[in-house]
Formats: sequence, C-alpha cells, structure tokens
Amino acid sequence: MRGNLRTPIAAASDAAAVVLFAGVGRRNHDDGSAITDVLTTAAPFLIGLGVAWLAVRAWRRPVTLVTGLSIWPIVVLVGMIARRGLFDRGTATSFVVVATVFLGATLVGWRAGWQLTVRRRQASGGSLIAR
Repeated sequence: MRGNLRTPIAAASDAAAVVLFAGVGRRNHDDGSAITDVLTTAAPFLIGLGVAWLAVRAWRRPVTLVTGLSIWPIVVLVGMIARRGLFDRGTATSFVVVATVFLGATLVGWRAGWQLTVRRRQASGGSLIAR
C-alpha cells in the first residue's frame, strides 16, 4: 500500500468509528436508525475528531498507536463540550463513560490491528506499510 493512502484511510477509519458509536448507541436505545439521526448524534464527535486531528497533526503519523492515544481524549472532550454547548444534548456520566470506552477501543483499536498486521508482514518479508 502506498504511504500517501494512509492518511485518508486513517481519517475515514476514525470517522467510521465515530459514526459506528452513534449508530450503535441509537440502535441500543431504540432512538431510530435513520442516517440523519445517526449523523446528528455523531456530529459533535466528528467536530471533536477534526479538532483532534488538527491539534496533534495526525496526518503526520496517522496509523500509529501514539496518534490514536493522542486523539482519543480530545475527541471525547471536544465531543462532549460540543454536544452540550452546540447541540444542547445531555452528557450523563454513563454516556461519558460509554463514549470514552467505545471511542478509545475503536480509535486506538484499529491502529493496534494495523500495527500487528505490519509486524506480521515484515516478519514474513511482505511490504512495509507502517507509520
């Protein structure tokens, strides 16, 4: 895989993680699953994702674990602030906990999978796609 594809893949994967979080949450609470409803729920966290990418310059090393660990708390914090301040939605403690765990697992998790795949390919003589 070409190195220049890592950034759009990482950005799309992060956005997919946020949208998945919103979709699963809406489905679990029977709040509907229309795409507009899911995107409305995801919007504050997508804003947080944009802020996080800019703050840590994620495009420099988009697939590293350090990047995932760096953007995760920013996504949650900015997402919660935007959810409350811009979207006038609740931020119950249980919601904050679930959002933190789910987004951490997905934003860091897919990167861990990526790194594991890279190491296995390197060990077997495959192409280098890390970093």
